[in-house]
Amino acid sequence: MGVLAGALGLTAIARRFNLSAPLLVVVAALAVSFIPGVPRVQMEPELILTLVLPPLLYSTARESSFAQFKAAARPIIGLGVVLVVVTALVVGFVVHLLLPDLPLASAFVLGAVVAPPDAVTAAAIGRRQRLPRRLMTVLTGESLVNDAAALTLYKIGLAAVLGAAGSLGHGFLVFLVAAVLGIGVGLAAAVLVSYIRRKLDDPLMESVFGIIVPFAVYVVAEHLHPFSEDFSGSGVLAVVAAGLYLGDRSLYAGSATRVQDSSIWASLDVLLEALVFALMGLQLPFVLESANENARGNWQLFAAAIAILAVTIAIRFPYVFLNAYLPHALRLFGRERERPPTRNLLVLSWAGMRGVVSLAAAAGVPLTTHAGQPFPGRDEIQLFAFVVAIGTVLIQGLTLPAVIRKLGVHDKDDAEQDAEEEMAAREAAMHAALARLDELAPELCHRLDIPPEKADRLVNRLRALVETRYRGAVAAISLSAEERESSPHAAFVQARRELLLVQRETMLEQRAEGKLDDEVLRKVLRELDLEELALSDTLTARLS
Repeated sequence: MGVLAGALGLTAIARRFNLSAPLLVVVAALAVSFIPGVPRVQMEPELILTLVLPPLLYSTARESSFAQFKAAARPIIGLGVVLVVVTALVVGFVVHLLLPDLPLASAFVLGAVVAPPDAVTAAAIGRRQRLPRRLMTVLTGESLVNDAAALTLYKIGLAAVLGAAGSLGHGFLVFLVAAVLGIGVGLAAAVLVSYIRRKLDDPLMESVFGIIVPFAVYVVAEHLHPFSEDFSGSGVLAVVAAGLYLGDRSLYAGSATRVQDSSIWASLDVLLEALVFALMGLQLPFVLESANENARGNWQLFAAAIAILAVTIAIRFPYVFLNAYLPHALRLFGRERERPPTRNLLVLSWAGMRGVVSLAAAAGVPLTTHAGQPFPGRDEIQLFAFVVAIGTVLIQGLTLPAVIRKLGVHDKDDAEQDAEEEMAAREAAMHAALARLDELAPELCHRLDIPPEKADRLVNRLRALVETRYRGAVAAISLSAEERESSPHAAFVQARRELLLVQRETMLEQRAEGKLDDEVLRKVLRELDLEELALSDTLTARLS
């Protein structure tokens, strides 16, 4: 609880001053780990992989666009699956060359451990730096897929070291079964939950069902063994499949459910991200202990760790460019595509920070083999995984914003296209609403039992409301940020907020004087809160 409280405090400071929360938390945790007498908190692999990873993946998948994910499927699969395999193989061979006495299978376990980048830091930086949407889609999509590929390779590598490995074909079959079962479990659960949520018509219960989804599908997929203990579903892919499906279906949910889900998952994201980055930094004492107990000299271990860090960072560059340019040059996949700009590929290549999954996998390496012998290279795997994870977070994470600014990678075209699409959609929505209002007008007199002139005034007020909202939205879209701050709409929004503040303070004074019951106060405050939330900073919800 102390770790969590400290991590959340640092996250609050980072958000207040527009800093990178993961980087600040990691640096602070590393510093705290050196303080004598500080209680040592060791990372539990099962805790991370079962209780922390699923909700983080699910939340990211929920917020991802299935259409954009599908459109960018080729680069996502290339980075999230093929690059993971390539990285694991290259790192494994390099480790075996640097430490010839380390078994090749153990070296490949390390390769699988450090293969998957964690997009939490990269995505947070990318959002602040306004990276192009397609680039963000590829980064996020890669993070949704690569953990499944890496953890499957990790299991295959462990089996080889423990003495339960099969052939190369067996390993491929393990991967295929994990993918098919994982996606199947995730989609089946998502369809069932979506059906139940539609029938409930209860925002609170709908959100509760949504919360248990990532944990349920992860555990079910991981414990599903259709043929033997060697085969199981991928819990990561189950979570991703469920998140993508339910995120797409949430667009058709009720407004109360959508607002509530957004708040719940945003809060969980902040909580879990703060915890995992704090735990990463606090693992330093355990890593140093294993290095001191190792039979190799510290300088040899240090040199090998730096070499592995450099290889892990470097291997991403040639692969990203080949993955982008080779299909275009060979005219693969059936149609011409515009080649991505070189500066975008450079940013994508540099956004390869590793994260908590690598450390959790390294910590989960067994102590002994099936024969009762010590697991060969366990200490080296933990040390190298820590150096790669922390090194990439600090080196790439600290410099990525500067790289993005230096290369001038931003979403100018996306912003312009978004504005055009929003204008067209709002205009279509306005015309549809006015058409429906014309249909309702004759019924108002009969339904409300009011004179025709009152019905006409009501219709005119509704028409003015729709048209005013549309004009305000158009004005907000066409204005620059500076113009918006000095516009009449901005002044109107600020004045309205002040009026709501006065009403809220008066209500609290009435309650303090014993003139207002708490239950009544909460009801009124909720109405004022919802009205204030409707005052969007973008000025597209301006008015009533």
